[in-house]
Amino acid sequence: MGIKIKCVVGVIILDNQNKVLLQRRGDDNNWCIPGGGMDLGETVEETAKREVFEETGLIIDDMTLFNVYSGKTQHHIYPDGNEFYFVNVVFLTRKYHGHMVIDGDETKELKYFELNNLPSRLSATNIPIFQDLSRRINKYD
Repeated sequence: MGIKIKCVVGVIILDNQNKVLLQRRGDDNNWCIPGGGMDLGETVEETAKREVFEETGLIIDDMTLFNVYSGKTQHHIYPDGNEFYFVNVVFLTRKYHGHMVIDGDETKELKYFELNNLPSRLSATNIPIFQDLSRRINKYD
């Protein structure tokens, strides 16, 4: 099997109170920002919009690059045993529309959380994202 590198894309979706939308994943029950793996030939922007729509039903109108994460903090082992180091391209948006839809497969639950009250079962690869987001938001408050 072996360890692989995988390019993934995630989107921080904030409401007007700076609450972040998280999904409870169907594979491991952990909470994380919506996102997923790139398809061949796709841009990171296309991946972001596709993954958010597939996992939440929401349509992104506009987004900005937040950060790129890689290295030891982006190590992930899926429940099926597949092991990856992600190159995680993360966008941020406050501009989106649509109605949230939970497919029950990839996404078991969708909920907005305050940054100082995140759920305990976070995907480990998202922890540096939330740390950076907290610092950035607190800087401007």
